[in-house]
This record gives sequence, structure tokens and C-alpha cells, in this order.
Amino acid sequence: QVQLVESGGGLVQAGGSLTLSCAASGSIFSIYDVAWHRQAPGKQRELVAHMPSDGTTNYADSVKGRFTISRDNAKNTVYLQMNSLKPEDTALYYCTANIRTAQRLANYWGQGTQVTVSS
Repeated sequence: QVQLVESGGGLVQAGGSLTLSCAASGSIFSIYDVAWHRQAPGKQRELVAHMPSDGTTNYADSVKGRFTISRDNAKNTVYLQMNSLKPEDTALYYCTANIRTAQRLANYWGQGTQVTVSS
């Protein structure tokens, strides 16, 4: 059974920084694409950052230049460094990953970590 567990969320003032972590555990053969999504109350879920297996990165226009996605393959962990945070970044942040186990290749989601940015 594969699990993704996010951590690092919290309350921060505008202009501050947070680093989110997402640790994958279980009988993992390989982790391919990874991504961070967010959903604010009353809004649609938004793709924030994406890193395919080749290590390239893609960001939503709203976070370009402020957020950085990275991964530590040895630790099966994905990070989201968030700088210059704005109140509009307030949301529940989820990590996702395409993971191969002995049984299948599937897309997994974490339970989410709350980020609240005060003005």
C-alpha cells in the first residue's frame, strides 16, 4: 500500500516562506511525475507545480518565480519551497505522484496540508 504524507503547512504572514514536504512510503518500485495542487475554499483545484521524470519543472503563472518544486529520489520525497507568500496562496495543498509498485502504475494523492497566509 502506497501512502503520500504532506507536512510543513501552517500560518505565515504575507511575504514569508514555507517549505512543504511530501513523503511517499510503501512498496515503491519507481516514482515518475510528481506535482503539487491546491484548493482554496469555493475555488477549483489548481495545479501549482509539476515535475516530470526528466526533472523539468512547470509552474502555474500565479506562482512562477516564487515557488520551487524539487525531489529527493533517495528519500522518495517531494518538496515545494514557497517564497514571497501572498494571502491568495491560502489553500489546502496536495501532492500527487505517479508511482509504480509490483502490482500497478497508479496516481496517488496525499491528504493535504493547510497553508494560511495572513495579510
